[in-house]
Amino acid sequence: MKKIAIVVPCYNEQEAIPYFYEEVNKISNTMRDKTEFEFLFVNDGSKDDTLKVLRELSKKDERVKYISFSRNFGKESAMYAGLKEAAGDYVAIMDADLQDPPALLPEMFDTLEKGEYDCVATRRVTRKGESKIRSFFARLFYKIMNLISNTEVVDGARDFRLMSRQMVNAILEIGEYNRFSKGIFGFVGFNTKWLEYENIERVAGKTKWSFWKLLLYALDGFTAFSTKPLNISTFVGILFCLISLIMIIFIICKTLIFGDPVGGWPSLACIVLFVGGVQLFCTGIMGEYLSKTYLEVKNRPIYIVKETNVNKEK
Repeated sequence: MKKIAIVVPCYNEQEAIPYFYEEVNKISNTMRDKTEFEFLFVNDGSKDDTLKVLRELSKKDERVKYISFSRNFGKESAMYAGLKEAAGDYVAIMDADLQDPPALLPEMFDTLEKGEYDCVATRRVTRKGESKIRSFFARLFYKIMNLISNTEVVDGARDFRLMSRQMVNAILEIGEYNRFSKGIFGFVGFNTKWLEYENIERVAGKTKWSFWKLLLYALDGFTAFSTKPLNISTFVGILFCLISLIMIIFIICKTLIFGDPVGGWPSLACIVLFVGGVQLFCTGIMGEYLSKTYLEVKNRPIYIVKETNVNKEK
């Protein structure tokens, strides 16, 4: 009988985990004649009692496995660790807050069993419960990402998906330190079926994704799967060189023909500040790419495990 391993990244989710386990356990009971289940929770350096809750769950249910990091490494690292340690024929990624409906798992499993698809992914068609500003910038991110990158990132795509072992192994081949999973899922390819559902609010706890964190995550996505920002900075540099050349010619001709002195110190100061800002912007873009390169060549571990009950012999 085939096995589904469910990878669940957790950061300060002590309140949500019991609800999550109860729901996925119900689904697993309805599918017991089709497949076995493994629940792999990845504690990403939580500061609450998440690890304690996971220990208790693992004592009650031998299917519950957990990995606990030495500190907070981020959700991307937690997902990578879960995929690396998952032992199932199929592997799912789900959030512990139940914003990813477990009720979709039977349909996802049946779809993969037919052999036509390698992955069944999900996307939200509404953003109920989110502020209008946050929704606007989220949609803007997907538009820009698909415009500047050759890797498609579906609007509203969630990390919640069920993947074949072949696809999981392909993802694990990409062992880069700076990870952007939404891009990686698209980069590895494979036939993917998309399931749509309306946004579901958290069952408990508070979101860990502030607007600022989402903005930084978006910048990581831009630099991870596109070099277009570098091309833009080059284009802006050439454009300003041409503009400055035209202005120099204009000022020289105006002075020689009409004898007008060069004036306008306030406008000159504004121009200098504007050009200086553009230069800093372009330098910042190059700095982003250099910083990513710096972190990659240091070859630091993506995560460090402090405690786990996962059997290394798979």
